[in-house]
Amino acid sequence: MRILRSFAIIINYKTFTVAILAVISTWVCKQYGITADFPLTLIGIAIVFPIVFSIDSAYKRRENALKHYADLKAHGLSLYYGARDWVENENQDFPLRIKGIIEAIMVSIQNVLSLKEVEFEKEKLVYDNFSKLSEVSKEFRSRGLSAGELSRANQYISKMIIAFDNMKIIYQYRTPVTLRAYSRVFIYSFPIIYGPYFAFTFQSYSPGLGYLMPILYSFILISLDNIQDHLENPYDDIGEDDIRLDVKEFMRLM
Repeated sequence: MRILRSFAIIINYKTFTVAILAVISTWVCKQYGITADFPLTLIGIAIVFPIVFSIDSAYKRRENALKHYADLKAHGLSLYYGARDWVENENQDFPLRIKGIIEAIMVSIQNVLSLKEVEFEKEKLVYDNFSKLSEVSKEFRSRGLSAGELSRANQYISKMIIAFDNMKIIYQYRTPVTLRAYSRVFIYSFPIIYGPYFAFTFQSYSPGLGYLMPILYSFILISLDNIQDHLENPYDDIGEDDIRLDVKEFMRLM
């Protein structure tokens, strides 16, 4: 059932629209005797190679985003453990304040990355929360933390900021826009333009199979394009391979 559910995600209205137009194109070409034996190698060169390259590029960006998200969580958790275990805490107020600010940082990051476009005010809120964390971390010194461990705590904050900036860059800059536009033009037009070729195949196949071919080509090409679309933004929570920024789950670890 999960395989069918996953497959259904990459099928949408574009799939059926292009398939219907491809069948109409094939029918018109057959009715008026417009046939041609076009080379199918053109599909691999003009369509399959660029879209596979785009999918691979989007997948690598998603993997990098996962790595930076893991860095963000690991350094935040390390800072909290440092506040809890490296210094004397008579009433546990200090680690609880660190935990609260880290939670605010994670929530604000989740809010920024869930938007269609970065909003300045929400992005600024992330850095404001990092500033609060930096301000509170000065209490490590007053609680007797050594210079070396204090430097390590500051590095944790610095690495959290770097991890967020890397995640934001992946969010803002996608795979090449011109390549995506080029691929889409050919993906959507190919099954229709190749109507004369599909009409030509009626000489070798029965009528039913002749109409099946443009439908199959439409489903395959549009499905590949939808897969790339789902991987393009790893934070939009649309595709099954997206990154889950689950703050509540992370906070339960503390």
